[in-house]
Amino acid sequence: MKELLNKWYKNHALVYKILLFLVTTLFIVYLFPKTGKFRYSFEKGKPWQSENLYAPFNFAIQKTQEEINEEQLEIENNAPVYFEIDREIPETIKLNYITKFNEVFNDSTTSKRTLFRQGTDMVETLYENGILDTDYPYSNDKQVVLVASNNTVEKRIEYRGLIEINQLRNRLESFLKQSTSAENKNKMISLFFDIVKPNVTLNETLTKKTLEEELSQISHTRGSIDKDQLIISKGQVVEDEEYNILKSLKSEYESQVWNTANYNWVLVAYTLLVALALLMLLLFLQKYRLEVFQNNTKVTFIFFNIALMVLLTTLVINYNSQYIYVVPLCILPLVLKAFFDARLGLFSHVLTVLLLGFIVPNSYEYMFLQIIGGIVTILTVSELYKRANLFISVGQITLIYIIAYFAFFVIHEGQITTLKWDTFGLFILCGLATLFVQPLIYIYEKIFGLVSDVSLLELSDTNTKLLKKLSNKAPGTFHHSLNVANLAESAANEIGANAMLIRVGALYHDIGKMKNPTYFTENQSNGINPHDELSNKESAGVIVDHVLNGIEIAKKYNLPDRVIDFIRTHHGTSVVYYFYMKEKAENEDVQIEDFSYPGPKPFSKETAILMMCDSVEAASKSLKEPTTTKINDFVENIINKQMESGQFLNANITFKEIQSIKKVLKHKLANIYHLRIEYPE
Repeated sequence: MKELLNKWYKNHALVYKILLFLVTTLFIVYLFPKTGKFRYSFEKGKPWQSENLYAPFNFAIQKTQEEINEEQLEIENNAPVYFEIDREIPETIKLNYITKFNEVFNDSTTSKRTLFRQGTDMVETLYENGILDTDYPYSNDKQVVLVASNNTVEKRIEYRGLIEINQLRNRLESFLKQSTSAENKNKMISLFFDIVKPNVTLNETLTKKTLEEELSQISHTRGSIDKDQLIISKGQVVEDEEYNILKSLKSEYESQVWNTANYNWVLVAYTLLVALALLMLLLFLQKYRLEVFQNNTKVTFIFFNIALMVLLTTLVINYNSQYIYVVPLCILPLVLKAFFDARLGLFSHVLTVLLLGFIVPNSYEYMFLQIIGGIVTILTVSELYKRANLFISVGQITLIYIIAYFAFFVIHEGQITTLKWDTFGLFILCGLATLFVQPLIYIYEKIFGLVSDVSLLELSDTNTKLLKKLSNKAPGTFHHSLNVANLAESAANEIGANAMLIRVGALYHDIGKMKNPTYFTENQSNGINPHDELSNKESAGVIVDHVLNGIEIAKKYNLPDRVIDFIRTHHGTSVVYYFYMKEKAENEDVQIEDFSYPGPKPFSKETAILMMCDSVEAASKSLKEPTTTKINDFVENIINKQMESGQFLNANITFKEIQSIKKVLKHKLANIYHLRIEYPE
């Protein structure tokens, strides 16, 4: 049991990676569509590149969206409108007319009886079909169905047969034009305006229900293709008809009901392809980014971001695939470049795009656009902590998207008159969404404990609480750290290392000296040396402890691990040479381990550069009457000793790069000491 636990403990990191690999694979496969994928690609107006295609099964030819829209429009134009008519109102109006007429015309002349009959005829005419309660935006020839309150049909007429309220005066004036005097005419019009009420109202519910029933009966197919029927021959141009048939076959193939066996095979195939892509990522990390591969948090971070992009894209496709270009996929290489490097960012981005190719429409076009976008992102975005750089880069990325999409559209359609300008708006929205990378990086730093250049820029501010404390407690150490930071930054720029990271590491590498500042030469100002009261071994112990104290202080102030690495490695396993030689002069049996730093040795270019610059800057204070020759020999001697003691064996730094660093240090020290050529007396 104990042996099993030990074996588990030794391999727990590998077991975690396997579990992470399996979980991510299954999650991505779960998001994928659970159908087969049409094996052929085709474009309208282009020759059919594959072999002769015969129908694998019977299927119907689907109508195009334009054809369906035309049928819908025709039905909407021809569909009748239902109005509800109230037949009781005319009877009431007739009774009101008699009463009102007798009040207005109180004489008993022949003209009164004639006028009364005319009014009665007018009531009959007005309510023959009915009077509308308001004006409706229908054409005169629109078919109208009049129904009773119980929805039984009474009659079918054209809309012009109904009288609108605004037509009432014209109808009355036309009816009374020559049959009566102007005075009686005005009285009759006034009378009718007092008694007339509308009796026809639009029945929206019945109209809408009837229209929906007719629209639902539209057939989405026209004709059919029989099994084994030739669909298209090799080399034949894909015209409109062939294009519609091929689209119908593709749709039928991907939407057909799969049996359990087929469904399981599709899942297995998807799982294999996704697993293969993620395996390539792990192999890349193991071969070229071993430090990242060995850190489970970093591997989890990379897998999480890939899965997140697949999830976002899937959600958008399920909602509406037209908005697919709104997903800011370029955030992925941006984030990975900010925390790791450009090559890892681009490699992960390409693998993610390959995975998304299974689920997006027009996969080749999508993959081309996104890979080009990722390359532009990697090439243009530098120094992410500078806000202007991010805005400029996002603008360039958006422009590349638009240009590439425009080119694809022209290739597909052969003209630009039907160009969908709203798609350009989607690319602009994608660019704006990409700007969210700044707060996203901050969130990731807090969740995963990683550090980006944005955080490094904040840490490089000498007004931070910790550096202020260092400058107050150990001013000499603070000044030394500034000098080392300047030297290291120049050296890093020379060989292409991370200058921002190494500058921050240099500023904090000696914070452990704050605990006992006077035990270090640079902080001794009154000539009193506390080491005079200690043994050589005790003095060496105090010196060595500044590394452990520095790590403790750094963790207390929540400095990132990448910065703590500089504190831990800036002396490697070197020896406190002064006290070792002093003890050796007094005691031949001295143990060198008692005077050595615990390590580890530098394991990156940046930590190796800091070790060189720290040693050279600290020792340069002992130079008396420095000359160019002295400085050159001095730098060569110190760095060569570090190389001979194997301090750089774990760092991926070359001899050529070390020579370049030496050259920079010699030049910088010569400038610091203001060396002049010696003129003859």
